[in-house]
Amino acid sequence: MTRIDDLRTNLSQVRERIAAVEAAAGREAGSVQLLPVTKFHPAADIALLAELGITDVGENREQEARAKSGELPGLNFHMIGQIQTKKANSVARWASACHSVGTVKLVEALDRGVRNALDSGSRTKALECFIQWSVDGDLSRGGAVESDLPELADAVRATDGLTLAGLMVVPPIGADPGEVFRNAKALVDGLGEGLRLSAGMSGDMEAAISSGSDIVRVGTDILGPRPVA
Repeated sequence: MTRIDDLRTNLSQVRERIAAVEAAAGREAGSVQLLPVTKFHPAADIALLAELGITDVGENREQEARAKSGELPGLNFHMIGQIQTKKANSVARWASACHSVGTVKLVEALDRGVRNALDSGSRTKALECFIQWSVDGDLSRGGAVESDLPELADAVRATDGLTLAGLMVVPPIGADPGEVFRNAKALVDGLGEGLRLSAGMSGDMEAAISSGSDIVRVGTDILGPRPVA
């Protein structure tokens, strides 16, 4: 079996899982976006995903994502990993969305970067931003505590280069994913209408979809184990 056949089979299986949970939860078919996570996998794999109809992928590391986006300019790359403020200007040039906004300082840096990119013609539209909620308050893993979410939402809305897309969450180890996702759904709904929840990965996407997630970020179940360096 060729690599594209493997990817086609894996995509079909993941989509079937998503559709089954959508139906069971009474949600509209196709309402959940599948975002394949392609970190550590080669650009050649992403090109094959594009042949299979994928338009958006998620990446965790800025340098790796920048290189891949340069090779595959027709795809939308989402930054889902932590961003150092000093890397914000670079992220602003290649990312179509950022799922890991956690500080006002980062909001300001991304906004400057996007406005510079718009002025130079290296991008043509605003950057969609998801605020990352830190459930347990361990900010070393990124995100912001619950009490800071409204301030961050207001900060994003006050910019010219960014648009507020919603909330992103990763359940801490040992937490009940369903409870985390239900709380995240309530929080994103409280931040305003039309915002989306980016939650759920290979191991917990059923719980996320049942709780109202709009985007699931799936890596291993689509691309297989990460390549050994």
